[in-house]
Amino acid sequence: MPPLSDIHELHPIEKELLGYDLSVRKLGECLYESNDIYLNNKFENQQFYVPDNEHILAVIDKSSVESLLEKGIDLPAFEKAGPKKKLFFELGKATYAIVTCGGLCPGLNSVISGIVMLNFFRYNNKVGYGIRYGYAGFIKENGHEVIPLTPEFVEFIHSQGGTVLGSSRGPQDTKKIVDRLVELEVKILYAIGGDGTLRGALDIAGEIEKRGLKIAVIGIPKTIDNDINFIDKSFGMETAFSEACVSIYAAHVEARSAVNGIGIVKVMGRESGFIAVNATLATNDANYCLIPEMEFELEGEKGFLRQLEKRLLERKHAVIVVSEGVGQKYVSDPDNPQYDLSGNVKLLDFGIYLKERIEAHLKTKNIPTTIKYLDPSYSIRSRPPTPNDSIFCLQLSQMAVHAGMSGRTGMLVGIFNGQFTHLPMEIVTAKRKKVDLDSQLWHSVLQMTGQPASFKNE
Repeated sequence: MPPLSDIHELHPIEKELLGYDLSVRKLGECLYESNDIYLNNKFENQQFYVPDNEHILAVIDKSSVESLLEKGIDLPAFEKAGPKKKLFFELGKATYAIVTCGGLCPGLNSVISGIVMLNFFRYNNKVGYGIRYGYAGFIKENGHEVIPLTPEFVEFIHSQGGTVLGSSRGPQDTKKIVDRLVELEVKILYAIGGDGTLRGALDIAGEIEKRGLKIAVIGIPKTIDNDINFIDKSFGMETAFSEACVSIYAAHVEARSAVNGIGIVKVMGRESGFIAVNATLATNDANYCLIPEMEFELEGEKGFLRQLEKRLLERKHAVIVVSEGVGQKYVSDPDNPQYDLSGNVKLLDFGIYLKERIEAHLKTKNIPTTIKYLDPSYSIRSRPPTPNDSIFCLQLSQMAVHAGMSGRTGMLVGIFNGQFTHLPMEIVTAKRKKVDLDSQLWHSVLQMTGQPASFKNE
């Protein structure tokens, strides 16, 4: 294969995929027949299954495809998710467990419910366990009893926020986790969480493989930050930015109601600005969107404070959306980083700092102002999912169960180019996904807000 640098037509993500092994591990040969699945009355005799060799191309632009084929390079593709004709686990014999880890996220209960219902009614698996409080629930010394999962238990949970299983952060003893899986006779583990959860799941899969056990580990991406690599979106993100819109609307009303009024809305996102970007586009009320992916300066003629000052003199109000990981160079000590239990760097609140800097700057210019600061972070992540997110949660849970029953392991179910796919956990945990500043998504933000592409003085 020629050097990746020589393939100029490809998007950076597509080039990156060429360097990965996208194959998904399997526990062994599938020997059991699945049940019939009928599409509708018209095709009542037609069974719908996804062939084992079916894949979703990761490259879709015609010029990119032609370039790769011309150079004799295989097109990168993900295994297509869906029900399989042949199963690794026998119907009714696959005891399963579900664990939810990390921060809360809209849709967790919907995913739990979907997994239980499909296992029970589609695959006749009657025995399932809910693990309490994340990976800590596997450790016997912590004293958390497992929850028997039944259709009756999950019947109404999809309309509730949070997770009925509870959650926690931080690593646990992988060997003890696998010991507990063996004790419970679990055949499939469904791990619902973000990058930390998935790294833990990958370790669990590795320990299982080391012991020669036949236990599948299936990941389901949970992060309102939408920062899981190589998937279009994660469940809960739509609900999160929809809730953030409420605060942006409020900030806009407050800002317009005062002379030189300013509304600042700080949203979650860690190092990825997807919630801020989508909420900004959805409301059409924000004048500035600050995300971690963009570098900026506060001072100077082209700096943010001077640009904000000019807007106030012209329009008499402004709304600023600030993503969580923005401006850490102004508020943190790079030589003394602090970490949370999941191993993530603790991010300090730049939003409050920005409010104070704006007030101080405008005071030196004798420009009176009223600033309202809104932080809807916890109300965002504790909401029940929107109807569209609920649909997505159900589909993800179904794809996860199909994957588990077919003996896939060490993998994640996701959606890429609008299609449900299987992704090896190794590639999705390699790094976080971030907003591409050259993408149409970010260009839409610049066009809508009218903010400059850069707040740097260079």
